[in-house]
Amino acid sequence: MNKKNTFLSSPFTGLFTLWSMFWFIGVFLLFYPFIFILLQKLSYRKYAAKLVRIWSKCFFFFSFIRFEVKHHFVPDKKQNYVFCANHFSFLDIPVIVYLLEHYTSFVGKSSLGKLPLFGYMYARLNILVNRSDNASRAGSLSKALKALQSGRSIAIFPEGGIVSKKYPYMAKPLKDGALIMAIQQQIPLVPISLFNNYQIFSDKPLMIRPGVIRAEIHPPIITKGLTMDDVPMLREKLYHIIQDPILKYYSLDEPQ
Repeated sequence: MNKKNTFLSSPFTGLFTLWSMFWFIGVFLLFYPFIFILLQKLSYRKYAAKLVRIWSKCFFFFSFIRFEVKHHFVPDKKQNYVFCANHFSFLDIPVIVYLLEHYTSFVGKSSLGKLPLFGYMYARLNILVNRSDNASRAGSLSKALKALQSGRSIAIFPEGGIVSKKYPYMAKPLKDGALIMAIQQQIPLVPISLFNNYQIFSDKPLMIRPGVIRAEIHPPIITKGLTMDDVPMLREKLYHIIQDPILKYYSLDEPQ
């Protein structure tokens, strides 16, 4: 079934998608002048990030999307972390923004920085990377390490983008960037499982549905004392902490 037919076959979902996008874009345009001003000074950017979080809350509120979050751990506001989550949907970024009170920068694809208005904001609050370019990947790692050293937290999707060919199975192997950051800075990794964002927000075709977003914030993985020799072990551990609860939720077996 093509995108057009699928969209038209569900009039309510189509209208609801337009309603949600109206609020997403409308609140963004309302906040943008204030965000733009705050972005001009490095020390004010954390306040711009707070406005972005309010924007995400408004979007979810007016889209009738609620949250059911299982907290095994409440991050300390005085501590920075490397947050890692599975990535199945474009909704994942606003969900993480909603969930985290920390001043957090995402490591995200460079193409987002080219979007009108949004790209300017995204590029100044986050770290852009072209994953097909070795120099860009190395540069993004360096910027992320500097951000961690300055006290910011980092959010990263260790699959390397929305690359899974079969949801809700994560792509393997996970990329090492998040692990290297956490080990080099000796700060905790916090795994986050996002269960059903891809069902609330579908991009093929573009549809947004009301519902309940389910997420699980796991206890931190302590990296103090670990070295680069521990990366393979840490990669496997991170994968299973994020993936296993998702498979259990859907009553699925581990992929062979």
